[in-house]
Amino acid sequence: MPKLKKILLTGAAGQLGQSFQQLAEQYPQYAFTFADRNDFDLSETASIEAYCQQHTFDLIINCAAYTAVDQAESDAELADAINHVAVQKLAQIAVQQQAKFVHISTDYVFNGVQHRPYVETDEVAPRSVYGDTKLAGEQALLQTMPLNALIIRTSWVYSPFANNFVKTMLKLGEQRDNLTVIFDQVGTPTYAPDLAEAIMHIVVSDTFKQPDLSTEIYHYSNEGVCSWYDFATTIFELSGTVCTVSPIETKDYPTPATRPAYSLLNKAKIKQQFELTIPYWKDSLRRCISVLQEKIS
Repeated sequence: MPKLKKILLTGAAGQLGQSFQQLAEQYPQYAFTFADRNDFDLSETASIEAYCQQHTFDLIINCAAYTAVDQAESDAELADAINHVAVQKLAQIAVQQQAKFVHISTDYVFNGVQHRPYVETDEVAPRSVYGDTKLAGEQALLQTMPLNALIIRTSWVYSPFANNFVKTMLKLGEQRDNLTVIFDQVGTPTYAPDLAEAIMHIVVSDTFKQPDLSTEIYHYSNEGVCSWYDFATTIFELSGTVCTVSPIETKDYPTPATRPAYSLLNKAKIKQQFELTIPYWKDSLRRCISVLQEKIS
């Protein structure tokens, strides 16, 4: 397989996609194509196919997904088209073009009833349409590409870009004196620029460049653990926002989709395989808030 040169990145307008766009200039050896819905429609396989007939790539990084977790409960067909069928089509194209593939998945493939960090081989049992469709995407990729693909499950993604929990909390914290936030859902936030850097660390590694690399699943989030309540209080603490946060139980904040109560991911495999150092979640949150405050000032 030739040295990687041309990279297609889907979901360019999302949090991870925009993080990659900021990172790209550090990797002049790669020609990035940042694709969004203006380039092709992931819900239409014919649209994906038509685009990829006009362009060839050495690597596809699929950051695109249907991520409206609650809306997916009533929009299952579209969620499946983007999170499952499109992944299968992109994998088929990768095989045709002899390209490698990196696909981003989610902690929602687990049911969240475990009480130790999830490893990649733990049983999957999604509890939502979003989780079901993301798992179907994983399975389609594994079946289509037994070689030369990576699946990276992540959790609680936030960044200075697009809509996310950190930006929502900062906005609400300016508008209100007090908020209620769920305390009985536990996991780890993931700073999208950290994940983008980790993926590029993998892409340039000798391990990833090997021909006929076995397709594997990996877990990535920042280090540490917290609840959404802990996350919110730390956001206000680090940003200097004066807002009282009160903890509530999941049952007191019903949503259409069921979220995993515990979705801590064990990152030992990705750290060992690719000699990766992962930042602590509070350190990355501090960096994100600093970026957001610089934008305001």
